[in-house]
Amino acid sequence: MKQNMGSADRILRIIIAAVLAWLYFSGTVTGTLGLILVVLGGVFVLTSLIGFCPLYTIFGINTCPRKEGSK
Repeated sequence: MKQNMGSADRILRIIIAAVLAWLYFSGTVTGTLGLILVVLGGVFVLTSLIGFCPLYTIFGINTCPRKEGSK
């Protein structure tokens, strides 16, 4: 897998995942919606750690900066 996420995108996803986790564990969002948000936050953390987002590939998005000399 070739990385397609830049560092700003990865940091933003971690922050969003932390907010979603806080909303769930503080009891602000509960039930099915809360569980969906926790799973979504987990996906955000996983994709941030890997640096690859499958949806970016489908839509042709790449936020990872190119290195000099690479095509």
